Amino acid sequence: MARMMRIPAHVALCSLALLLLLPAAWSATFTMTNNCGYTVWPGLLSGAGTAPLPTTGFALPHGASATVDAPASWSGRMWARTLCAADAATGKFTCATGDCGSGTLQCNGGGAAPPATLAEFTLDGSGGLDFFDVSLVDGYNVPMLIVPQGAGGGGGNGSADSGKCMATGCLVDLNGACPADLRVMATSAATGAGGGAAVACRSACEAFGSPQYCCSGAYGNPNTCRPSTYSQFFKTACPRAYSYAYDDSTSTFTCAAGTSYAITFCPSTTSGKYGENPQAAGVQPTNGSMVYLGGEQLATADASVSADRASRILLAVVTLAAVALL
Repeated sequence: MARMMRIPAHVALCSLALLLLLPAAWSATFTMTNNCGYTVWPGLLSGAGTAPLPTTGFALPHGASATVDAPASWSGRMWARTLCAADAATGKFTCATGDCGSGTLQCNGGGAAPPATLAEFTLDGSGGLDFFDVSLVDGYNVPMLIVPQGAGGGGGNGSADSGKCMATGCLVDLNGACPADLRVMATSAATGAGGGAAVACRSACEAFGSPQYCCSGAYGNPNTCRPSTYSQFFKTACPRAYSYAYDDSTSTFTCAAGTSYAITFCPSTTSGKYGENPQAAGVQPTNGSMVYLGGEQLATADASVSADRASRILLAVVTLAAVALL
């Protein structure tokens, strides 16, 4: 019978210390919360070549939360579908806004039909950073807020100290104030009532299809595609959200890889970490008056992660010291 080879204690301890100091393959947890006064059906789409998520769609009742774990280096988008139902005769599942065309609760690789408010992520991207934004480029259907839940282990300029690891989104309800030529009205079949309410706000690209609004053709670069009156409507109300294709400088945010994120549909203004200017766009903030919050939530999360990192380093140092005494 073969004898098991014994590994010297100092070799094992050295190996353990190295493992403790090596960077991890940072994944993330998304926590979605529905503060809307109605059920939403989140849709999730993974980018090309990206590992799929454990779900691509589910129901999220008012007041409920759900978590979705994403693998390392995941990229994709998430959004809220609204006014969804299954046809009584065929069983086909459709939504009035954000429909992904799958005909089922799961989106199964289908993206959001515009208009829809999008949360977009690239995890563990260039420089070991997560990149994220809330985009209104494809229009708007519900208010949305993304709040990082702690800087990850990647360190560097992804930390909260860089000024780019912060909350973003669009906290206000734009549907009622949407310009008439962009407004999407509910049908009686969708609402189960008389219809007539605004349920979404289209982008100028979707509404008119012209290259100047779609940033295509001769307008396919940041020098020729400029903000329009329509995109400024979105930007004025939601200054941190993407309003048109080349709105990167004020709308893309980064955190160290390993950060998790809270995504809230219809956030109250007290859950936001920054002020918006809904009055300038002629809209009312959701759930009351505008409130400004400081950085306590992010600071607490960052401190927790920093403490965890310090504990790992301390444990590695103690292990190496034990090896030196052998």
